Amino acid sequence: MNTTRILAIAAAATLAAGVASARDQIRIVGSSTVFPFTTAVAEQFGQATGNPVPVVESTGTGGGMKLFCAGVGAEFPDFTNASRRMKPSEFEMCQENGVTDVVEMKVGFDGIVVANAMEGPTFSLTLGQIWTALAANGPKPATWNEVDPALPATKIEVLGPPPSSGTRDSFEELAMEHGCEMAGGDDCGKTGMEIRQDGVYVESGENDNLIVSKLEANPNALGIFGFSYLDQNADRLKGSSIDGIEPTFDTIAEGEYEISRSLYVYVKKAHVGVIPGMEEFLSEYVSEQASGEDGYLVDKGLIPLPAEAHETQAEAVTALTTIDASVLN
Repeated sequence: MNTTRILAIAAAATLAAGVASARDQIRIVGSSTVFPFTTAVAEQFGQATGNPVPVVESTGTGGGMKLFCAGVGAEFPDFTNASRRMKPSEFEMCQENGVTDVVEMKVGFDGIVVANAMEGPTFSLTLGQIWTALAANGPKPATWNEVDPALPATKIEVLGPPPSSGTRDSFEELAMEHGCEMAGGDDCGKTGMEIRQDGVYVESGENDNLIVSKLEANPNALGIFGFSYLDQNADRLKGSSIDGIEPTFDTIAEGEYEISRSLYVYVKKAHVGVIPGMEEFLSEYVSEQASGEDGYLVDKGLIPLPAEAHETQAEAVTALTTIDASVLN
């Protein structure tokens, strides 16, 4: 073990020892998609235990990973939400900074929707059409009917997450890469999935609620965000069908809707037993009443794990089972 690694681990141990006296409130960062679910659990945890309600910040998946993996101690968060799995490079960053024991909790599933305001045109899209409209290395059409004459004759304007977002990562992999293959694009696994930067795609930050508001102000624009935001704003927004499949709870749960992904929360084990309430918070999150098939997170738009998978996940999280790099490759 090199000297730098030894010093990082020693510093982490020293910081961990002083966490309890410095902070008694759980701190959580990360994905805007997972944010409403974790916030609901945080509020329930506070009511049930009398502990301070955890602070939950929407920083985006990538931003959350940087904060989470920066070190151990009171100045670093205890959990990070993620709308995709931790990358091997992020796990390595954690290890290098002394965050050597990481617990992975799969919360459930989510669909990425392409939606617009109720009063706007109705879109029925294919992954190939999405790629044609948004690809940096595609034909770069100006209007939707240039993509396909059957689509509305409106300017292409799509509001979506920035590169730091897990939703952006998932959208590029699930929609752009596969759309590139369907449309016959080049180098689909790399440059083919890149999104154009000429103003057609508008990066709208990590706040999905802000995208919802902007869509209401501009009915011809489309937005990209997690299904839960469509579900919670069903009176204001409508989702586009993708390859003939509507984005609904059932189509996502059954794997029919193509732009779907798993959601995660990562736990800093070094803080468990030091920051008050972390184990109780985890117990609430993996409980049947929260993330089970009939839990209150389903009302927030979460697509839950199947019962057997949920039970297995709950057991692993309760035991604080840590992950290694092999599961991330």
